Amino acid sequence: MVPTKRDARIAGWLYFLFAAPGPFCLLYVPDKIMVRGDAVATAANVLAHEMLLRTSVVIWLLGLALWILMALALYRLFNGVSKALASLLVIFVALSVGIGFLNELNNLAAILVLRGSEFASTLAQPQRAALAMLFLRLHGQGHAVNEMFWGLWLLPFGLLIARSNFIPRLLGIWLLLDGFAWMGLSIIALLAPSYNDLAFKLAQPAVFAELAVMLWLMTIGVRARATERHAMPPVVQG
Repeated sequence: MVPTKRDARIAGWLYFLFAAPGPFCLLYVPDKIMVRGDAVATAANVLAHEMLLRTSVVIWLLGLALWILMALALYRLFNGVSKALASLLVIFVALSVGIGFLNELNNLAAILVLRGSEFASTLAQPQRAALAMLFLRLHGQGHAVNEMFWGLWLLPFGLLIARSNFIPRLLGIWLLLDGFAWMGLSIIALLAPSYNDLAFKLAQPAVFAELAVMLWLMTIGVRARATERHAMPPVVQG
């Protein structure tokens, strides 16, 4: 199948819709809810901003669903380059989405512990607050685990771009660096969490590769002449 600008732009816009809620769900809401080292204050924030936390859960789940659609759009775009790599991309995305869906249960569990009357009434308020803090911290650890897959899916994606004739190879190489950066962030978050903030700042030049690829797909799509070369049948010499 010959890739078209329409295929690329569909993938690009799905990429945008999937990624857009990221700052809200990953940065704004945790910053609004979590108070480091203070479970009681964190619990009070959960109760005061319960709808904000629930909204974050719903938005994140919808984003994950869009990620699946985006992966399928990328498969359609790149399966002519390498069906094996395009399939691997979809598999890594599917695994990450599964982890992401399960991880959101931790945010809901924090709310249930503080709001539930059937089972939590046997617990004192400080115990409820501690449990809620535990679930919120587990949610953060779930993201740390999933960062490994946030990096893994970029490896076949980067190789597909690098091998294609219709998107600049430099973007593919940059995306490969981005993939290794996310995998490194996952390892650091799990083995040496005190260095996580510093590692994230250092990884920013690599992480911006996804933004560059997304903007390329949305605005330029595929290069027409390169697409023609990609579609051209091999010349048989005799």
